[in-house]
Amino acid sequence: MKTDLDTLLTALYVFLDDHVIGRRRIGRPPLLSDAELLCLAIAQVLLDFPRERHWIRYARKHLRHLFPYIPDQSGYGKRLRAAGPLIAAAIRHLAENTPTGVPILRLVDSTPVPCGASRETAKRSDLAGDAGYGYCASHSRYFWGMRLYLVTTVEGMPVTWCLANPKLDERDVLAALLEVDHHLVQSGQVILADRGFAGHTFEAFLDDLGVHLLRPARKGTRDSTPSPTERRLLRMRQWIEAIFDTLKGQLSLEQHGARRRAGIYARVGQRLLAMATCIWHNTNTGAPRKRSLIAYDH
Repeated sequence: MKTDLDTLLTALYVFLDDHVIGRRRIGRPPLLSDAELLCLAIAQVLLDFPRERHWIRYARKHLRHLFPYIPDQSGYGKRLRAAGPLIAAAIRHLAENTPTGVPILRLVDSTPVPCGASRETAKRSDLAGDAGYGYCASHSRYFWGMRLYLVTTVEGMPVTWCLANPKLDERDVLAALLEVDHHLVQSGQVILADRGFAGHTFEAFLDDLGVHLLRPARKGTRDSTPSPTERRLLRMRQWIEAIFDTLKGQLSLEQHGARRRAGIYARVGQRLLAMATCIWHNTNTGAPRKRSLIAYDH
C-alpha cells in the first residue's frame, strides 16, 4: 500500500464506512457523506489550510477526483461543527484497531489551546463560560483559552481526550476523563505523567482502576526513589511533548480559529483525527516512523 494523501484518504473512507458510519437515514442522501466530510476535514489540516474559505477554494480546484461534491464555506463549516461526536467516534475506532508496540504503557499530559489574545475577545467570545485565563509553565506565559488533556499510546495514537477550563485542577480533570472512559484503560497499565499529577486522592483513584501512575519525584518531598526500570520509563515521558509539537507545529492546533464551543471541540478533534489516521495508516503500511506526516502534507 502506498503512503500518499490519496491512498490515505481512500483507505480512511473505506474504514469509516465499514466501522464508524451507521446506517443511512431514510430520505434523500446528502451530496457529501459523513465519511467524505471527515476525509475532507483531515486533508484540510494535513495540507495546512487553517482558514476554511481558502481550503474550499483549493479543494475545488485540486481534489475533485476524490470529492465530486464540495460544499461552500458556510455549509462545510456547519457540517464540521456538528460532527464533533462523529469525530470522537472515529478516533476511538482507529485507536481500537491500531496495535501499539507497548500495550502496557500510556502517556498523559495537557497543553494550552489559546482561543483569543485580547481582553475584548475574552469578554465577548461565546467561549467565555468554558475558556479562562491560565498559565503555561513550560512556556512561561499566560493565555486565555482551554487546556487539551490527552492520553496516548507511545506512538502518539490518541486513546481519549477532553478540553477543560485551565483553572480546573489537572488531577480532577484527568480523573473525570478516566472515570467516563475507564474501559479504555486496562488494569495493569502504567501511565506516565509529570509531577503536576501528584496527589494521594488521584493516585488512590488510579489504584482502584488497577493503573499504576509513574511520575518524576517532587522536590522537597519524601517521594519514593524510582527503580532503575522506572527511571528508564520516565525518560519516555518527554515523548508526549513531541506529540504536542506535532499537533501544534504540523497540524496547526493553535490556529484552530474556533469561536464557539461546538467549533473548538470539532476543530481540535479534527487535528487529533488527522494524527490518528496517519498513525493508523503508517502502522498498516509498516512505516518505520508511525507519527510521520511527511508523505501526506503535500
